[in-house]
Amino acid sequence: MFNDPYQIVAGYAIVGLAIAALWKLIAWVRESPVQPEPWDASVEKELEVATEVCPHCSTPQPVHAWFCRHCGRAVGPYNNLMPYVQIFSEGEVLRNSTQRQFRNRPLILIGYFLIGLAFFPLFLLPVYWLSLVRSWKQSGRPDGQ
Repeated sequence: MFNDPYQIVAGYAIVGLAIAALWKLIAWVRESPVQPEPWDASVEKELEVATEVCPHCSTPQPVHAWFCRHCGRAVGPYNNLMPYVQIFSEGEVLRNSTQRQFRNRPLILIGYFLIGLAFFPLFLLPVYWLSLVRSWKQSGRPDGQ
């Protein structure tokens, strides 16, 4: 491909310049000043004693809760890492996709289509896809119906 020695030298020069630029970027990031904390000790103390709330319904949660007492959704900090509890989080995602509780974006719809391939057997997949497309079309309407 590169038979001309000038092209080979030019290729080495470009690679060398790219490595030097990357090195300078790394050095610049390392030498950048450390930003101070945006809050003082009193705000940090208040954050430590603040109660956790459900991100869906804003109900206060006990310290070690896995599910919200009000809406039943997963609220624990490590729910997606626990094999048994993770099933409920995945079910919540799939349920939201068929109940018009997601943003009406084509890329999100494609993601739900691909997630369906992983979670549903082939004979149930068309049913999920039809309900997904129906909810996607209805979520684009202003009144939601």
